[in-house]
Amino acid sequence: MASRLNPYIRFNGNARQAIEFYQSVFGGSMTMSTFGEFGQEGTPIADQIMHAQLESDAGYTLMASDTPPGMPYNPGDTITISLSGDDSDALQGYWERLAEGGKVEVPLEKQMWGDTFGALTDRFGVNWMVNIAG
Repeated sequence: MASRLNPYIRFNGNARQAIEFYQSVFGGSMTMSTFGEFGQEGTPIADQIMHAQLESDAGYTLMASDTPPGMPYNPGDTITISLSGDDSDALQGYWERLAEGGKVEVPLEKQMWGDTFGALTDRFGVNWMVNIAG
């Protein structure tokens, strides 16, 4: 396998809901493992997600987990996930689904550099940028 770079997002107890939401946006196949499956059965975090991975139909990979006790959790403001390309229909569809329940920071519209661009924070506090080539 060649090297690849994947966003890995930590959540505060709602990683399962988040990765299922992203699967509804991007499609694809998903795997999930809980802390309970790896030795933490009978603990308050047993049902939380230790690792989840979404391989989308378009070739995107997103990884996620819940933040275990003792690790700091500082949501959203340290990462922005960028989606870009020239498939306007697909990117517009991702934008619309990510925006549901979220907050649009920059509306998805034609920009001075000729592309269509927008920025939003989804319902889980994750920042996204979408750029559709002009």
